[in-house]
Amino acid sequence: MTSAPGATVGLLLVLGLYYGTATTSAGSQTTAVASTRPADEPWFTDRAEEVGLDFVHFNGMSGEFYLSEMMGPGAALFDFDNDGDLDIYIVQGQMLGSGKTLDQAVFPPEVPLPVTDRLYRNDLEVHLDGTRTLRFTEVTAGSGLGVRSYGIGVATGDFDNDGWVDVYRTAIGPNQLFHNNGDGTFSDVTRQTGTSGAWFTASASFVDIDRDGWLDLYVANYFDQQVDGDFDCAVRTGEHTYCGPERYQPVPDRLYRNQGDGTFVDVTATAQVAGEYGRALGVVTADLNGDGWVDIYVANDSEPNQLWLNQHDGTFVNDALLAGVAVNSAGLAEGSMGVDAGDFDADGDEDLFMTHVTGETNTLYTNDGSGLFEDRSTMVGLGAPSLAYTGFGTGWLDFDNDGWLDLLVANGAVRAIEAQVQAKEPHPLRQPNQLYRNLGIGRFEEVSRRAGAVFELSEVSRGTAFGDIDNDGDQDVLITNNSGRARLLINNVGHRNRWLGLRLVGGSTVPTLDPEPSRRVEGRDMLGARVGVFRDTGPPLWRRAHTDGSYASANDPRVLVGLGEATIVRRVRVIWPSGRVEDFGDVSVDQWQTLTEGTGL
Repeated sequence: MTSAPGATVGLLLVLGLYYGTATTSAGSQTTAVASTRPADEPWFTDRAEEVGLDFVHFNGMSGEFYLSEMMGPGAALFDFDNDGDLDIYIVQGQMLGSGKTLDQAVFPPEVPLPVTDRLYRNDLEVHLDGTRTLRFTEVTAGSGLGVRSYGIGVATGDFDNDGWVDVYRTAIGPNQLFHNNGDGTFSDVTRQTGTSGAWFTASASFVDIDRDGWLDLYVANYFDQQVDGDFDCAVRTGEHTYCGPERYQPVPDRLYRNQGDGTFVDVTATAQVAGEYGRALGVVTADLNGDGWVDIYVANDSEPNQLWLNQHDGTFVNDALLAGVAVNSAGLAEGSMGVDAGDFDADGDEDLFMTHVTGETNTLYTNDGSGLFEDRSTMVGLGAPSLAYTGFGTGWLDFDNDGWLDLLVANGAVRAIEAQVQAKEPHPLRQPNQLYRNLGIGRFEEVSRRAGAVFELSEVSRGTAFGDIDNDGDQDVLITNNSGRARLLINNVGHRNRWLGLRLVGGSTVPTLDPEPSRRVEGRDMLGARVGVFRDTGPPLWRRAHTDGSYASANDPRVLVGLGEATIVRRVRVIWPSGRVEDFGDVSVDQWQTLTEGTGL
C-alpha cells in the first residue's frame, strides 16, 4: 500500500484501514491486529520467492581472489513510502577487475541486466479476519536507487527531519547519500552534503551525537580499496586463495556532524576519533555507560575494537581497553564483523555481542551498568557452538516474545572449506545459520535445528536486517547471501505471546528543512531513544530504537517488546535522545502504536 506525500505517518495505517484507531490519554495511537496460523508451523519460514522477493546477489568473482568479492551484500528494512509497512532495499555487486566483463564471471548474473541495486515495495494486505497477504513489488526503475557501482551495505535515517527515511549506501569506493523525495524517488545528494568517501566501507550509522535533534553519521571504513587485489596469496599446496585482512592498509573511520542546513561537516579530527582505528566492519550506537549520551562501538577485523565514549562536548574517548571490550578474555583481538547491543539479562543496561571467524568464538560482553564489561561467551553457552562458523550479520531479537532477547547469527566462511573444495563446490564457503534461545537464566541454547528448514540450508550469508515485515507483532528477518538468493524469514510463533509495538517519533520541537508544509509528515523516528516497559509481572524490559548494528544492514527503527507471561503494561517510559524523560500510561498490548515526544507525562 502507498500513501500520498502529504499523509501523516501516524501509526501503521495499513492496519488502521481494517481495525480503526484510538488515541490513548498519553497521546499515543493504537491499532489492533490479529493473526491466524496453524499451531504446528515451523518457527521461521523462508517466503522470499512466494512474496516476490527475487533478489540474487552478483559478487563479480572472476578468479582473481579479490577480498572484497566475499564481503557483500547488506540490506535495509525501512518504510520508504510512509504507508506503515517495511520495504526492502538490497545493494548489488558488479564485475571486479580492470577490463573484466560479465562473460568472465565465475557466477554469471541471475538477474535481468543491467546489474543494479534493487528496491522492493511492501504491498501488505491485512484482511478483516486478521489474516495477511504479503507481497513485494520491485520498484527500482525510476526510483533513483538503481545504482551500478559495487555496493556493500546500507544505513538508513531521516537526516533532514522531513519525515521521510533517507539512505546511505556504502561501497567499494565512494559512498552515496540518497535523499528521499517523498514521492517514491531518491536523489543523490552526496556531493552537496559532503558525505562521500574513497575507501572500502561496509557499515555506517545515523546517530545524534550532540543531542541537537539532527542525525549525524558515523562511517566505519574497512581498508584502502585501492590495494584490493594487489596481493597474491596461496595455501600450502600452492593454490591461490584470498589474502587475509592484515595484508591491507587500514584507514580511519569518518564522523560527519549534521549542520541542520542539509549539509554535514567532517568532524573526525575534532571529535578525536581519528587517532585510533582498525579495519572496521561493524558499528553500533547506544548509551553504553548509562550517562544519557549515545556512545559508538566499532567492530574491527583482527584488531582491537573501539568503544568511543561520548564526552558531551563533541569529542569522544576510546575506552575499549579499560571497559573490557577491546579484546576477548584471553587478551586476543578477534575477527569482529557483525555487532549488536541489547539488554539480554533484563538488568537495564546494554550488553554487546559480536560475530567472528571460524576458530574464534562469537563474543558476548555483559555490562555491569557502569560501562564496564566482562567476556561471558563461554559461561552463557555462546562459545563452543560458534567455533566452527564465521559469523557476519547478527542481532538481538525476542523471536518467541517471552520477554528475553534471543540471538540470530548469519554464517558464511571467508576461508575455503576443504570438504567443499574436494567436492568441487564453486563457492566453498557455505555454512548454516544459527538461532540461539535465551533461557532467561543467564544461558543460551542453540535451537537452529528446531527453527525450520531454512536453518538447514548451507549458504554464504552476510547482511541481516530485523523487523516486523507483516506487522503481526513478531520479529522477522531478511538475510542476504553472497552470490546467492535473499531469504525472507517470516516468524510464525512470536505473535502467539503478548507483545507491544512502539514507533517513537519526534514532536514539533524537532526542526525540519522541508519548505513545503503539505509534504511534512509526523516527526522522524527518534533513533537512540530508550524505552522501558513496566509490566504487571517480571522486571521492566528496556529496548532502544535503532537501525544500526548487525553487518552492513539497516533494521526496523520501531521497538517490538515481547511481554512473556505479562498481560498488562502499567506504563512505558521513554528516554528521548534529547535527554527528556516521559511516561506514557493507558498502553494496550498486542498492538502497534506511536508515541510522540512531548505528549507524555
